[in-house]
Amino acid sequence: MKGILHPIRLVFVSLLIFSCEKKTETILIQNLKAVEVAEATVPIYKDFVGQVYGKADIPIRARVDGFIEKIHFNEGLRVTKGQLLYSIDDYPYRLDVTREQSRLSESRIMLVNATNDLERIQPLADLNAVSKRDLDAAIARKEAAEESLKAAEASLSLSKVNLGYAKIYAPITGIIGKTKAKVGEYVGRSPNPVILNTVSQIDSVIVEFFLSERDYLTLAREVIELSSTDAKKADLPLELYLADGELFPFQGKFRFIDREVDPNTGSILIQSIFPNPKGLIRPGQFAKVRSMVNVVENALVIPQRCAFEVQGFFNVYVVDSENIVVQKQVKIFDSFEDKFIIESGLEKGDKVLIDGLMTVKGGQKVNIEIIQFNAEK
Repeated sequence: MKGILHPIRLVFVSLLIFSCEKKTETILIQNLKAVEVAEATVPIYKDFVGQVYGKADIPIRARVDGFIEKIHFNEGLRVTKGQLLYSIDDYPYRLDVTREQSRLSESRIMLVNATNDLERIQPLADLNAVSKRDLDAAIARKEAAEESLKAAEASLSLSKVNLGYAKIYAPITGIIGKTKAKVGEYVGRSPNPVILNTVSQIDSVIVEFFLSERDYLTLAREVIELSSTDAKKADLPLELYLADGELFPFQGKFRFIDREVDPNTGSILIQSIFPNPKGLIRPGQFAKVRSMVNVVENALVIPQRCAFEVQGFFNVYVVDSENIVVQKQVKIFDSFEDKFIIESGLEKGDKVLIDGLMTVKGGQKVNIEIIQFNAEK
């Protein structure tokens, strides 16, 4: 009986050994691609949600009360500085001008009479033919007439100004919006429209966004460092991404930084300006501003596709000098385009697998092909 079982056992052991050898051969013939961990000087960018304003957004106000008689522009189109926009019924203001002109004429006549009286009394007073009291009264009447004339002239000027306000002109050249009052509507007093419209200059646009206090400090230090070597480098360019995800073709620059950090939000207002020669961007839009907030020297970078996440931690497969795969946990400092900046877990020159991550395992032996990637792109 033992003589029969012995050959069977030999066959079973032989099959087991053969299957193990076959499995080992499968592991050894894997040809995978890897990259070497490289060092590079990497700019760190951050995105911020910004709102667009015109380079100048000037409200059109009704400075006098009245009914709108006519609108002289087409909504949403370009208007030029000095162009007539609105006409308000000016009849009451023309009456005011006429009344003030009459008062001015009366004041002039009173001044002439007072002057003539003084000219008659003055020689007589010199001869003591009239009392000093009569002379003083004549002088006072003339001075009062002069002041009355000045007041009449001022009132006439004011009435003419109000009459002029009945015609509303464009203060700047730009795009005018939708009117908030129609022909026949009474304007100039709340709750009726006081601001009738807005004219915006959009050959350049202002984009406002907020930086956290931490990002502001990082950016400010970077600007100070760059300005100490080259003032032009300190003028960091900004990129603008529109609501459809497209990159705006013109770069912007910082225009204004608020004087203080808002203690309620811990953020600071940043104002940037972008050329807008074709008028594509309009006030009120929201856009994403991309700004460089830091530059990391000698940063260790790998393609993002080299890393995989396990239970909330990033890992990579490193191939050692004997072509053995070793799984390592890494700490990500930040991302740059399609790459990760490694804070810890790797060293310069380490060979990291870039494909086969779903099939390879730690401890396996593989053949690798080193491929190059440009850390600056």
